[in-house]
Amino acid sequence: MNDSLLRHHFGITHMDHSVQHSYTIDTNITFTSNVTLGDMNATGISQIMIPQELFLVLGLISLVENILVVVAIIKNRNLHSPMYYFICCLAVSDMLVSVSNVVETLFMLLMEQGLLLVTAQMLQHLDNVIDIMICSSVVSSLSFLCTIAADRYITIFYALRYHSIMTTRRAVAIIAVVWLTSITSSSLFIVHHTNSAVIACFVSFFGVALVFTAALYLHMFILAHVHSRRIRALHKSRRQATSMKGAITLTILLGVFIICWGPFFLHLILILICPTNPYCQCYFGHFNLFLILFICNSLIDPLIYAYRSQELRKTLKEIVFCSWCIVM
Repeated sequence: MNDSLLRHHFGITHMDHSVQHSYTIDTNITFTSNVTLGDMNATGISQIMIPQELFLVLGLISLVENILVVVAIIKNRNLHSPMYYFICCLAVSDMLVSVSNVVETLFMLLMEQGLLLVTAQMLQHLDNVIDIMICSSVVSSLSFLCTIAADRYITIFYALRYHSIMTTRRAVAIIAVVWLTSITSSSLFIVHHTNSAVIACFVSFFGVALVFTAALYLHMFILAHVHSRRIRALHKSRRQATSMKGAITLTILLGVFIICWGPFFLHLILILICPTNPYCQCYFGHFNLFLILFICNSLIDPLIYAYRSQELRKTLKEIVFCSWCIVM
């Protein structure tokens, strides 16, 4: 498989304008997640050069971190609560980005070295699978961020009824619905990626989810002080502090998500409103940096979990220490 064919399958084109290496999401775009070393493309847009090895290293680190988070939550019974179930699913969503990046990077490196020969059809199937994984990751991540925000809202304002409202059965049902919806919508998105309405729906989902989550957090932080007096009167001050700490943690997670994924959604918006504008095309030329941000989001999230949760941090230390002892 020569390099030009590889770039054709792992790059993007928009209205006959080639913009290397992007998640395609419009008339002729291929939704993929890896990086080819950029140079001047057909439109003269210079793609920033980023070594594939960097993506491989970041992807592997992110994958290990998120696996540790999932294992820690499964192992520690004190973490068996709806909020940590949702956090576990958020880690799995991040793993989808890491796995797709690692698989695609290895695939491309092997092809460049001539160690792997594949047909164009096989390459297209791999591309479609990676597309669905990436799309499922962003949809499920946003959905679980909204779910965790709602969970923290219920914990703070309906503390006495929390366990009857957010039962384990309901949490599992919510998780199942989110994953089913994410996979289904992602598959439909990839199949109908040539339809501009699909891109608009994808961007709209991003905006609605952010507004919903921001509204919940705003209400929580405005009224939490007044509500905390009632909780303290019922000798539940410790629970209130824990709930607010969880809300702050999720606020940080949401902020990191916006910073890391925001440029990509701006990319989609520009594709819809000004695909041929020189300034927009200049922005498209920075897509490789957006890919770095995707992986950085998956890499940073586990660090936030560990820093904000003493129980999770303790379990992670035990797992790492035990693994180190076994290796030694």
